[in-house]
Amino acid sequence: MTKAVITVIGKDTVGIIAGICTYLAEKKVNILDISQTIVQGYFNMMMIVDISAVEENFIDVVTELEEIGKKLGVEVHCQKEEIFTKMHRI
Repeated sequence: MTKAVITVIGKDTVGIIAGICTYLAEKKVNILDISQTIVQGYFNMMMIVDISAVEENFIDVVTELEEIGKKLGVEVHCQKEEIFTKMHRI
C-alpha cells in the first residue's frame, strides 16, 4: 500500500469536501482516514489516502489537486506519507 497525506486549508465554503473527494474517487484514491474542522470560519482537513491504484504520475495528481484547491478557494497540499513522516519527525 502506498499512502499519501493531503491537507486542505482555507476559508470555509460550500463544496470543499465534495470537490476534493470527487476528484479522488475519479483517480481511484481510497480515503483511509479523514479529519476536518472549522474554526472561526476557516476550514482545515487532513486525509490519509491510499494511492496504490492511481494510474497516472503522482506529480500530476499533486498538481491537479492544487488546481482544484485554487478553484475552491483553498490551499491543497499532497505528499507521500514517507516524506511527510520524515519532515515531521521530532
